[in-house]
Amino acid sequence: MAYKNKPSQEVRVSVNLDTTPILYTDNINMTANPDGVTFNVTQRLGPTNQARIVARIGMSREHAKKFVEKLGKLLLKSDGEIVTGGKRIIN
Repeated sequence: MAYKNKPSQEVRVSVNLDTTPILYTDNINMTANPDGVTFNVTQRLGPTNQARIVARIGMSREHAKKFVEKLGKLLLKSDGEIVTGGKRIIN
């Protein structure tokens, strides 16, 4: 089945803060192959050389490229907010 590209639409996201915690990470291991990209999001265990995986995320190469683009824009805009103290909506 072929899918047609649809125009970008705003998606409203709802988060239940009781069941969706923020998982802290201080390291991400990434692997890629022709089919996609996998991120193993890890957290270091104290002063040891061990880490535990707190989340695993997989996506297509196309989605990963969009992710990198959007993350770059977000970081640039948030750097500007830190300097100016203003807030901006990021698309």
